[in-house]
Amino acid sequence: MNDTVTLFDTSAPVQPVSRVGLSIVVPVYRGAATIGRLVDALSDLNPAGGMEVVLVNDGSPDNSAEVCRDLLETARLPLVYVEHARNYGEHNAVMTGLRHTRGEYVITMDDDLQNPPEEVIKLYDHARLGGWDVVYTRYAVKQHAGWRNLGSRFANGVADRLLDKPKGLYLSSFRCMSAMVVRAVTRYSGPYPYVDGLVMQVTQRIDSIEVRHLPRMEGRSNYTLVRLIRLWLNLATSFSLAPLRLAIFAGLGLSLLGAVGAVATIAEALFTRDTPSGWASTMTVLLLVSGVQSMILGVLGEYVGRTFLSANGKPQGTVRSVERGRFARDRT
Repeated sequence: MNDTVTLFDTSAPVQPVSRVGLSIVVPVYRGAATIGRLVDALSDLNPAGGMEVVLVNDGSPDNSAEVCRDLLETARLPLVYVEHARNYGEHNAVMTGLRHTRGEYVITMDDDLQNPPEEVIKLYDHARLGGWDVVYTRYAVKQHAGWRNLGSRFANGVADRLLDKPKGLYLSSFRCMSAMVVRAVTRYSGPYPYVDGLVMQVTQRIDSIEVRHLPRMEGRSNYTLVRLIRLWLNLATSFSLAPLRLAIFAGLGLSLLGAVGAVATIAEALFTRDTPSGWASTMTVLLLVSGVQSMILGVLGEYVGRTFLSANGKPQGTVRSVERGRFARDRT
């Protein structure tokens, strides 16, 4: 019979009883058609020190829960199934999964099979044998839609400027982290986690390797334009003061522009007798100033709103249940 824990507090890290070499965390959302094939392929791997898989169902609206529970009895490797009470987002699901790992190294990967499972050993060995704290993957060719690739390049360009990360490092969700980094990252309990931002605050011993990226086997990407914008906001407002500094420079620039305009207006009044009333120039300056003021208020409002929700204790994720497969029960 499966172990069940109700309303687990995700802010408290799980203390594993024993260690394994590698843990793999897979957030599951609309993954019923692919998660079984992924777990089956991972079962054929034999990494040094052994392996476990942690599946986190992030409020998936399909029958992913039933599929994952069936895997608890049929999987050929230690399997842990964690169920969120609702959908919190990919990074929140990853944070929950990290708290339930026992590995000396932890790999995070998606449930859509676009990351070939056989690349797991390559990624794990590169981190383990090279002594790296974190290893990201990069792709020679990304099998995503054009708009998604453009959005990824934009997000990585922004991250280059906002995060203290190696220049040009591609931030992929297929990454390997040491247990030390995982422990440090999971101390964060705020409602808007951005895993890569947290990683950059922990270590700079980071490398990357090239792996294959396959076309999506089933369905379509769960990342819509709205989700990508939310992810960018998490990056911009949770781990950097750059937007506030940009607002300061925008205000300073407009102040200088306003001073130039004031001098020009006084000169016009003193030396020109038959000039128009200046309605057009006045409205131009007014609209410009009000637009930038609205932008600055929006940036401040975003920071204040997130601070308010964090102070109010908005949960990073609420776990409905934790269930362990037969091999996982034997090893805890």
